[in-house]
Amino acid sequence: MKGLELFNLTGKVALVTGSSHGLGMAVATALAQAGATLVINGASSAEKLANAVKEYAEQGIQAHAYLFDVTDERQVTEYISKIEKEVGPIDILVNNAGIIKRIPALEMSLTDWQQVICTDLTGPFLMSKAVAKGMKARGGGKIINMCSMMSEVGRDTVSAYAAAKGGLKMLTRNLATEWARYHIQVNGIGPGYFATSQTAPIRVDGHPFHEFILKRTPAGRWGNPEDLAGTAIFLASPASDFVTGQVVYVDGGILASLGKAANED
Repeated sequence: MKGLELFNLTGKVALVTGSSHGLGMAVATALAQAGATLVINGASSAEKLANAVKEYAEQGIQAHAYLFDVTDERQVTEYISKIEKEVGPIDILVNNAGIIKRIPALEMSLTDWQQVICTDLTGPFLMSKAVAKGMKARGGGKIINMCSMMSEVGRDTVSAYAAAKGGLKMLTRNLATEWARYHIQVNGIGPGYFATSQTAPIRVDGHPFHEFILKRTPAGRWGNPEDLAGTAIFLASPASDFVTGQVVYVDGGILASLGKAANED
């Protein structure tokens, strides 16, 4: 392969978990636009997943939707088998499904802690394990874990999320080490702060966190969901066949810098 052919995903089946909205939808859209047959997943409701299918269709993308819980091993095994029978062998898995609970550590219940760890860390383990069996038999595949800046740094009230995402970074490296011999590449994407529907209420002039992001991010702006497209396509494509065990931070440079002090020009 040469040039842009290295990034062509035509003929590949890509499963993106948690892809009914937000950054998961942005990544799924990018893979589909690069030629992949798209399979989306959600766990909250059939209605939300159906609405997502319509939204993809408006972009000219046919999305095969499956409602199941990535933290339930029985469901994971059942639905991976179902997808591969109905759509085709999974060549690309993006472990995007995740949750965050903003609760101070001293106030966080064990139930809340376990829910975040189970969704953000155990879910990717179960999905990767289930999909990798087929990838190994077929001679290769791509797994992309959606990590976070919290894979590297801490922040108030997100102890469970940071622990899970830090663990996901190390799971990425360990699975990459174990499965490289089978031509399975396992990498991560670490998004910075992005402009999504969830962050819309705080992305307004004068909001302290909005001002913090603008001052602390060298690029001077929030990320747009489309900013993840190139990294996702690269890690899902033959262009990254010798790249494994890496986390690519798409953060506008925030992790590379101490940023500016509040009163600095």
